[in-house]
Amino acid sequence: MSARPTLFSSALRVFDFSLGQMLWSRRSVFLGLLVGAPIVLAVVVRIFAIAGWLPIVNGSQVGGPALFGVLMWLLFVRFVVPVLGVFYGTSLMADEVDDKTITYLFTRPVPRASVLLGKYLAYLACVVLLLLPSIIIIFFLVVPIGGSIGQAFPQLAADLGMVAVGVAAYGAVFAFVGAWLKRPLIVGLVFAFGWEQTVLLIPGYL
Repeated sequence: MSARPTLFSSALRVFDFSLGQMLWSRRSVFLGLLVGAPIVLAVVVRIFAIAGWLPIVNGSQVGGPALFGVLMWLLFVRFVVPVLGVFYGTSLMADEVDDKTITYLFTRPVPRASVLLGKYLAYLACVVLLLLPSIIIIFFLVVPIGGSIGQAFPQLAADLGMVAVGVAAYGAVFAFVGAWLKRPLIVGLVFAFGWEQTVLLIPGYL
């Protein structure tokens, strides 16, 4: 009798299968729009900078590193990362349940936890490999506007790490929501754009 596959080896098989599905799904179009829109905005900012139309603050034009920080905070940290976590994380298991394909996965001779783990790893690979290059492109478009790429590089490294950790954390939370709750997308949207936006308004360490 052959040995039962381990959790990790089974997760890798699910990862290989799920990654292809994610890259060629309709959600990839949504991901492409989320990744592409900030790049288009960065191009517009660069054009405005060349034309001298950027705002003046304290007698000087806003610098590229400051603009990059604003784009990272408003677009990626507060919007793109939570949205990706909600739409991808909640669907990892919920879609299998809705499509009634979860039975076929669970009848395979693999640990059940490997199904969720493999899908989560596929989500990480799909999102990180597409999202981080977008941030790097925006960095090279915006930071040279009155700034030094070399001096701003630590900021880029910190932002890439922050986004990667955010994607991993949101994906894990909403994968749990999708595996345990009904209508996980609604719950995820309420959490990301209701609860978290409210928490930002609470002052100090409270």
